[in-house]
Amino acid sequence: MRRKLLLGNWKMNKLASEAKEFALQSKALIQKAKENNVDMGVAPTYLSLQAVKENASKDMIVAAQNVHFKESGAFTGEVSIPMLKELGLDWVIIGHSERRTYDNETNEKCHLKMEALLANDMVPVYCVGETLAQFEAGQTKEVVKEQVEVGLRGLDLSKLSRLVVAYEPVWSIGTGKNASTEIAQDVCKFIRDVMRELLGDVADEIRILYGGSVKPENIRAYLSCPDVDGALVGGASLKIESYEGLLNNIL
Repeated sequence: MRRKLLLGNWKMNKLASEAKEFALQSKALIQKAKENNVDMGVAPTYLSLQAVKENASKDMIVAAQNVHFKESGAFTGEVSIPMLKELGLDWVIIGHSERRTYDNETNEKCHLKMEALLANDMVPVYCVGETLAQFEAGQTKEVVKEQVEVGLRGLDLSKLSRLVVAYEPVWSIGTGKNASTEIAQDVCKFIRDVMRELLGDVADEIRILYGGSVKPENIRAYLSCPDVDGALVGGASLKIESYEGLLNNIL
């Protein structure tokens, strides 16, 4: 049985002081999640990672929003895996659509990052999904299949059970447009089928999240889908009240 996972992506929001306050306020909520067999966490900016890690419950997942695949070198503005590990972090979001769009995050680059993360016993949260033009052209599964196959091909099977995949239709992120539960289930099941062909039985252990304008009001419907194991949430994870509402509506 795959445990439910609720992960908030804060993107470029919150000062370190605000992140610290959120972390302190979240302690009872994280305990409630633990008691109900739900994993819960957030992905702050680099500058807020330490503030959240030091002030949140030890059971709260604290994820970085990106990482470089090299351990060090002349990569101005980048952060390495050893730097994250020094802070006690072991979760990283990879390939979010905003990074694919604005920062040339390719499937091949995502593969290198996940390979490095798994080699360091860390947890990649690999984002896949199609644009509005691709969705309207009926190319959703073609695009997602390529993202999954290129991103995961050749990775260490013995470590892949810790991988998390997040399906985020780009046309639904921050737009208020929601993919139907039928679309979410159909694509998430398709992702699992592609992973099963590529990886074998370990595909049944990998958690698949849905992301895209997820709110307290609709999260229960999404997580009722058999192949949706949780949610990657943007704006609704920024305030403790809505973050709590997300959890309450999946219990």
